[in-house]
Amino acid sequence: MAGHSHWAGIKHKKGKADKQRSKIFSKLSREITVAAKLGDKNPDMNSRLRSAIQSARSANMPKENISRAIDKSENTSDLNFENIRYEGFGPHNIAVVIETLTDNKNRSASNLRTIFQKNGGSLGTQGSASHNFNQVGIIKIPKNNIDENKMYEYTIESGANDCITLNDYYEIRCDKNEIYNIKKKLEKYIDNFISTEIEWLAISKMEIDKSKKTDVINFLELLEDNDDVQNIFTNSKFI
Repeated sequence: MAGHSHWAGIKHKKGKADKQRSKIFSKLSREITVAAKLGDKNPDMNSRLRSAIQSARSANMPKENISRAIDKSENTSDLNFENIRYEGFGPHNIAVVIETLTDNKNRSASNLRTIFQKNGGSLGTQGSASHNFNQVGIIKIPKNNIDENKMYEYTIESGANDCITLNDYYEIRCDKNEIYNIKKKLEKYIDNFISTEIEWLAISKMEIDKSKKTDVINFLELLEDNDDVQNIFTNSKFI
């Protein structure tokens, strides 16, 4: 969600106060509930749940909201959420990969198709846009109190591929299949994580100038406002 394909970096910078925070909390709560339902209720025994809780804390989600989301997993036996990926091309032909967590895939597909069509884009089949991206494990760690040299040292020891220093945090990149093993090794040295996610990184960027920027941002915001959408990745680069 920073300087690459993940839309959340833009969304957090825009920061639409209470409404945006409510949306973020809702999506984080759903992920916590599903992670707790599918695995152990103890985050120490459930890496997906642990990562979801860490993301919630980084977003300043209250402890009671997190506890409520975990408790809710025991009362949703009749709900079957699925992780479904949608792909397509948005305004000005930007490639888009959307990850959803939904209990009704027909509703999700219909709503997303409408958003694409109304904004000059088209929703495609799986594989239609994702060939423009690589899937990579991304672990984000706040920079405060961690020396850059130390962070590079931890990265090498953990077996990760790369450490990128950004404004407020370090971005550790690794093989997607090793993300939780590497995260566990980093936890020996680091207590605070921003997020642990498998992201779609654009192989090459499409530059979006000022004349096209409004179209693209409006489109991405409409996708973000959809309750089923968890993550959005695009190859757009604003200039």
